[in-house]
Amino acid sequence: MSTERRAPLDRKRVADTALKLLNEAGLEGLTLRAIAKELDVKAPALYWHFKDKQALLDEMATEMYRRMVAGQEPALDTTWQERLLTSARGLRTALLSYRDGAKVFSGSRFTGTLHAVEMERTLRLFTEAGFTLAQAVRATSTAYLYTLGFVTEEQGVQPLPGERREGYDTEQRARLMADFPLSAQAGAEIFADYDRHFEEGLALVVAGIEGRYGVG
Repeated sequence: MSTERRAPLDRKRVADTALKLLNEAGLEGLTLRAIAKELDVKAPALYWHFKDKQALLDEMATEMYRRMVAGQEPALDTTWQERLLTSARGLRTALLSYRDGAKVFSGSRFTGTLHAVEMERTLRLFTEAGFTLAQAVRATSTAYLYTLGFVTEEQGVQPLPGERREGYDTEQRARLMADFPLSAQAGAEIFADYDRHFEEGLALVVAGIEGRYGVG
């Protein structure tokens, strides 16, 4: 009989294991049964910590956020534009670290208040720059949703960096859509060079916020 002591089963250990399996199986293949097997416990043991899979996804998203902000020092002297760009870029990088990372994040509810620390700093920066609170919320939410949507589509083509799903060959797509020349050429703009496209879209978001609210 093994005398090795296993780490106690808690929410963090379950979430860490789930995130590990996420990169291997993706969100569809991530089941409580598979997580329990990896932890060498029976599946019902997980229900002591999470009432259902959505509760687990909430904790996974929270753990992703914890890892994203760990060790970061807040920039004390920055503009709202720089804060928006930095936050969106950091979120994209974090989501791309996990297979289906954007899908896990989307619709999940943070299980603690750690995110409120950064939210408070950001909203204060925006309101001190001249935004009303409602405008600050709309501006930051728009950038957040743009990033989340962008990465969701990006990971639909490239589940992980360097990995590309079958069926997204832009040259083959162009041949199939030869009767629609502009749409055929657009494939190279839609399904390639995601870094550049993300930055261009983010610049459009910032310019739109400046134009809409008149805060430059």
